[in-house]
Amino acid sequence: MKISGLMVAVVILAGLAGALYWSNHHQPAVKTNASTDLPPKILSLASADIEKLAIKKKDGNDILLDKNSAGKWQMTAPRPLPVDQDAASGVLTTLSSLGSDRLVDAKASNLQQYGLADPSLEVDISEKNNKNQQLLFGDNTPTGSDVYAALTGDPRVFTVAAYEKSSIDKTPNDLRDKRLLTVEPDKVSRVEIVSKQQAVEFGRNKDGWQILKPKPLRANSVTVGDLVRDVTGARMDFNGTDQDAKKVAAGFASGSPVATAKLTDEAATQELQVRKSKDDYYAKSSVVPGVYKVSSSVGQALDKKLDDFRNKSLFDFGYSDPNKIEMHAGSKSYFFTRSGDDWWSGNSKKMDIGGVQTLIDDIRDLSASKFVDSGYATPVVDLTVISNDGKRVERVSISKSGDQYIAKRENEPALYQLDSSKVEDLEKAADDVKPSAATPKN
Repeated sequence: MKISGLMVAVVILAGLAGALYWSNHHQPAVKTNASTDLPPKILSLASADIEKLAIKKKDGNDILLDKNSAGKWQMTAPRPLPVDQDAASGVLTTLSSLGSDRLVDAKASNLQQYGLADPSLEVDISEKNNKNQQLLFGDNTPTGSDVYAALTGDPRVFTVAAYEKSSIDKTPNDLRDKRLLTVEPDKVSRVEIVSKQQAVEFGRNKDGWQILKPKPLRANSVTVGDLVRDVTGARMDFNGTDQDAKKVAAGFASGSPVATAKLTDEAATQELQVRKSKDDYYAKSSVVPGVYKVSSSVGQALDKKLDDFRNKSLFDFGYSDPNKIEMHAGSKSYFFTRSGDDWWSGNSKKMDIGGVQTLIDDIRDLSASKFVDSGYATPVVDLTVISNDGKRVERVSISKSGDQYIAKRENEPALYQLDSSKVEDLEKAADDVKPSAATPKN
């Protein structure tokens, strides 16, 4: 009995070992090509090879785009219009690498069930060497997040994300160039702003902007630069319906003139008229026909006074460290010269850098609280700052008028009214500059 039981156990054990051996040597085949699980591409094109594009809609409002000899896209239908090249590029980018979410039917025999027999959108793509492809979009899938798509001549039907279709299904207003002026902001050399209150003209030089009219004045180049960007950035803001166009035209006709801007580059002068009706701004351009609603930022940029564009700072050395500072205040005189990172006084004493830096900051902060036409008399402070390795020399004289101070730059007629605290801080900072503990300069 014992031997018989042992033999049975040996047989069972041998069977289990055989089963284990068979299992280890007959595993299911492992997929080594993960790409077979990826949804297939529908289109794979080179954007540069696409020369024509027809976006055909079910309602018949087709759009035809052609690339001209300069490589720029133009709209030829529903009517000739310049094209926003970035908007056209977005459509081409989507088309050139259009992928599917999944393959629905490898050999579709009935396109009607997918809405592809009478597609909601058809895109005809013409490439170089007379190559043409026709992309069809049908019905939305039951979830609504995808849409059925196919290529003419290809039996497969795919699903594509609905947003991919939306990025292709554009209107003429989506694709047209919406700029009201076509000059590039960095190429503008002259700007003229005419309103009921004033006529101001700016000219660009290598150092920035200058006010030319009503008289030569220092301009705040940042403010004028912002003006140029706002005006050249004027875009058509519209819904595109006939009713909307009539409303815009009426708004412009009844609106109060804000200003007319004339911008000149090396090629031509372009003009933009801006009017305001209630809280809305409307514009008419010399470049494109029609009247359009524009952003309030355009109107607000033009609705400024001359002083808003003037440079209120007394010194132009900005955030670069000057090379020399000379200051006379009453009976006191101060002379400071920079050598490398160190500052030295007129008697060759090395000065405390922190004290000199406070003085520089206070000089840099001298700016007009407002501009005045009179009040300048005998100066109580004379200040000379030399910067840019000696190439820029700026001299400012400050006189006292009642409780205020009036400043004047050398060889300039403009008068700057200063807050008294600014001048008092300046005088204190100059008096507080002390020698450092360093060894005197030899």
